[in-house]
Amino acid sequence: MVYLLTARFIFMQGLIEYHKEIVEYFNYRGVSVVFLFRRNLLRRMVSLLANSHDRYAKLLNGTHKSHVHSQEEAAALSSYKPIINSTSLISDLREVEMDAVKALEYFNSTRHMVVYYEDLITNNTKLNDVQEFLGLPQKELTSRQVKIHKGPLSDFVKNWDDVIKTLNGTQYERFLQADY
Repeated sequence: MVYLLTARFIFMQGLIEYHKEIVEYFNYRGVSVVFLFRRNLLRRMVSLLANSHDRYAKLLNGTHKSHVHSQEEAAALSSYKPIINSTSLISDLREVEMDAVKALEYFNSTRHMVVYYEDLITNNTKLNDVQEFLGLPQKELTSRQVKIHKGPLSDFVKNWDDVIKTLNGTQYERFLQADY
C-alpha cells in the first residue's frame, strides 16, 4: 500500500494530530509513503489562494477545478491574481516550512521518500525514482493535467511589489526567482 502525502493533505486531514497512531498503522501494514512538497513555498501559496478563490467563484462553467486539462481552462484559472498578506507572509512561510519538518520528523520511522514538485517538472527521471522506490516496473508516465501558473510569479500576484519588499533580504528571497 502506498500513500502520497502532500503538505496540504498532511495538515488538513489530521495526519499530524494523530501521527503516532498513523505511523504505527503504516509500519504494521508496510505502507510506503511518498511526501510531495514544494520547494518554492511562495508559488505554493499562490496556488492555494487561487484554488481557494476558484472554489467559491467557480470560474469554469460553475464547477470548481483544482486541476485542469486544457490551456483554455488553465488561462481562465490563472487570470485571478490573489493579494498576498505581506504582513504575515514571512510567518506564514516559516509555518509551512516548520510543518514539513514536523511531518518528516513524525514519519521518519516509516518507509518513505521525499519528492519535490519542482523536480518532477524539471527532471524526467524523478518519476523513475518513485517507481523504483515503490518496487514498480519502470513505465513512461504521463499526465493530462495542464500547469495553471506558468511563468514568473510576478504575473500572478496582484501586490507583487509588496511581496518583493517583504521578502528582499530574508531567507525567503529565493522564492521571488523563477524556479522552473
